[in-house]
Amino acid sequence: MNIRLIFSEELDRLRYDILTMASRVEEDLGKALAALRNNDKILAKEVRKGDDLINAMQLKIEEDAAALIATQQPVAGDMRELVTVFKITANLERAGDHAVHLAKTAAKLAGNAPFRQEEHLELMAKTGQAMIRAAVSAYLAKDAGAARKAAAMDDTIDAEHRALTEETLRLMKEHPELIKKAVRLLNTSGYLERLGDHITNICEAVVYMVESKHEELNE
Repeated sequence: MNIRLIFSEELDRLRYDILTMASRVEEDLGKALAALRNNDKILAKEVRKGDDLINAMQLKIEEDAAALIATQQPVAGDMRELVTVFKITANLERAGDHAVHLAKTAAKLAGNAPFRQEEHLELMAKTGQAMIRAAVSAYLAKDAGAARKAAAMDDTIDAEHRALTEETLRLMKEHPELIKKAVRLLNTSGYLERLGDHITNICEAVVYMVESKHEELNE
């Protein structure tokens, strides 16, 4: 079989595996959100257990990408994509970690009266899901413009994080007895804010892959 054809087929498998990994991270984020919304400790535990699978996906993809680099001598454009693969998997793995943090918050707050600030967490998580879909779609389509649009969604996450922080600080002043739970909300909001940053990193990697230039998005 033609060596170039073999390389192309292996690269297609990598792309499929990345899509699978991204879908799993997005799914876990949705489950964590549902656990928070419904005070569902069982679902939260399921998300925490699923993190091992995401880690395993990352290792497999990176091992396969390293094997391609070592055995197929990729040309410049292909090498940029393979470098991008490592950046995508690393940032997806971190996004998965932040889904776990949201699940932990859901488990800790289960059975308590809902905080109004949870609405901000919900919008942040939903935006994170949309960013994951858009960023990976941009990668598969090799569309730098779509990557920039995906990164712009992070503005929504940042705005919700600021709003939650302000509201929660006021809550802590007015109700000192809620400080422990309020701090958990603040920490979780920080994790989701960083989730947006990780997906932005993926978008920057896609721009590099397509246009061969480093560009800071959403500074």
